[in-house]
Amino acid sequence: MTNAILSFPPSWAPVVKGFVRYLRLEKGLSPHSVDAYQRDVAKLASYLTAGDAPVSPSQLTAHHAESFTRQILALGLARTTQARIVSGVKSFCQYLVLEEILSHDPSTLLEAPVLHRHIPDVLTIEEIEAILLAIDLSHPFGQRDRAMLEVLYACGLRVSEMTGLRIADLFLEIGYIKVIGKNNKERIIPIGEEAIKHLQYYLTDIRQHQQAKPDADHIVFLNQRGGRLSRVMVFMLIKKLTTRAGISKTVSPHTFRHSFATHLVEGGADLRAVQEMLGHESITTTEIYTHLDMRYLRETILRFHPANRSHLS
Repeated sequence: MTNAILSFPPSWAPVVKGFVRYLRLEKGLSPHSVDAYQRDVAKLASYLTAGDAPVSPSQLTAHHAESFTRQILALGLARTTQARIVSGVKSFCQYLVLEEILSHDPSTLLEAPVLHRHIPDVLTIEEIEAILLAIDLSHPFGQRDRAMLEVLYACGLRVSEMTGLRIADLFLEIGYIKVIGKNNKERIIPIGEEAIKHLQYYLTDIRQHQQAKPDADHIVFLNQRGGRLSRVMVFMLIKKLTTRAGISKTVSPHTFRHSFATHLVEGGADLRAVQEMLGHESITTTEIYTHLDMRYLRETILRFHPANRSHLS
């Protein structure tokens, strides 16, 4: 980090150093993300200090930001790369305003290229029920598997959040769990009665009688040897249950998370509430589920509206 910052022009180096500290400590970004933002700002600094009248961060204007963006777009870079650079510049400008280096954000009107976002597959409620019913509850660890998938769907967890769920983070008597998400950020998520019921069955009948390994003693879901469950184990379990349920879709643990969010949006949930429960930093990430909802509405209209039914008499 330090060497990269020293390579900036003198008027930029201390500001970028503060920006990096802000990204790491206040925003909690990963080292990879911080490096990416720093490279983006380096491109901006290089562009603005290359001429006879170098521009410092405190002199940055909307004209400068827009001129730089036009140059980036003209380079023919991948759209995802263009979008990331624009995002980095906007974050830097927002920091300048936060630190009162600038009085106005010069990046407000910057537009990144529109990315064609992949809309993930989701499961219907009936398909989720079929997968849950495919679990063999007569098997000693069938209760664990049922509780695990109930929690995965009921709370919209990432698979790593579910496998890392701690006993101390269960507040089942008041209907909440605490999750450690990306960048070690905590969030509180409501958990439904059905998931609570199966989770309590598992904790009482299976987990309480397991001899956990020392590094997994505080973990909720254990494998048969008393250790942590791996992501691959959960993926293989879901693949097996999906096949057993007769579902042809490609289903992964993340499909349950997508389904959780989609069903909430379909039911009329506020997008900000869904964002909070999923742990998304940006509302734009959550907005993909409005597209899923529109697709669902379109399919419903095409299927059920009288004008689209071929068997009208």
